[in-house]
Amino acid sequence: MTLIVNGEKIEDSLIQQEAERLRAHYEQVFSDKDPKEREVQLLDWSRENVIEKTLIEQAAKKDSRKITDAEIETALAEMKKQYAGNEQFAEELEAEDEEKIKESIELQMKIERMLQEACKDIPEPSQENVLKFYDENKEQFKSAEQVRVGHIVKHINWQVDETAAHDIIKKAQDELNNGAVFETLVTKYSDCPDNGGDLGYITKGQMVEEFEDVVFNLGLGEVSGVFRTRFGFHIAKLYDRKQAVVQSLEEVKDHIVSELQKQMRSKAADEFVDRLKSKAKIEEV
Repeated sequence: MTLIVNGEKIEDSLIQQEAERLRAHYEQVFSDKDPKEREVQLLDWSRENVIEKTLIEQAAKKDSRKITDAEIETALAEMKKQYAGNEQFAEELEAEDEEKIKESIELQMKIERMLQEACKDIPEPSQENVLKFYDENKEQFKSAEQVRVGHIVKHINWQVDETAAHDIIKKAQDELNNGAVFETLVTKYSDCPDNGGDLGYITKGQMVEEFEDVVFNLGLGEVSGVFRTRFGFHIAKLYDRKQAVVQSLEEVKDHIVSELQKQMRSKAADEFVDRLKSKAKIEEV
């Protein structure tokens, strides 16, 4: 079967290339689907993507409005900055020469202009839609739990082996058990004495797991025992805890408006492509 879109023959290799581009993400999302069904659907989606891309390019090529040489040269210069030299640039873009690259840039700029025009009349999201999005996605707006901790740390490195580091941190623990002030011992024993060992507020995922496993389970004002991480030995103290809370509508309104506008632009672009499809002659021969 050969696919023909408005008289333009589409090589099967283009559909296969699109399938390979989509495959990794597609197979991850639909991992529970039967492999044969999954492959059929992947090829169907790839075929549709290639048809849509072809229709958009055909529409852009029919647009008689020029892109200026200055605009193309500026875009070309920006693209070149991403590569080590002109040779690598041409190789990566698989272009015969710079003129072919400029033609590709002009076409892409026409496509971008065309899609921007298709989305230009998108209205501001209504207050009602903003509120609805907020109510339906509150979990997304929950701030992470935070703890403010300080620590005494003795690193293990080429100068201090594990035994020596443990002996030093054990002295700090013994003095704590005898009533010494934590912050005083930071200055005396810690390899990171800045700010009295205060790390400020941290969220999960910010520090190594073995450190977080201890500090997120401390009570307010509680000092831990000696514990080991990949960096060395620690004693930690919890100063404060901020529970996870849902941010207010006012705090996240700008983000919601931006997200709704993005959705509306995507819908407008889809509708534009659907109009191109409805007028197109798509054949399989």
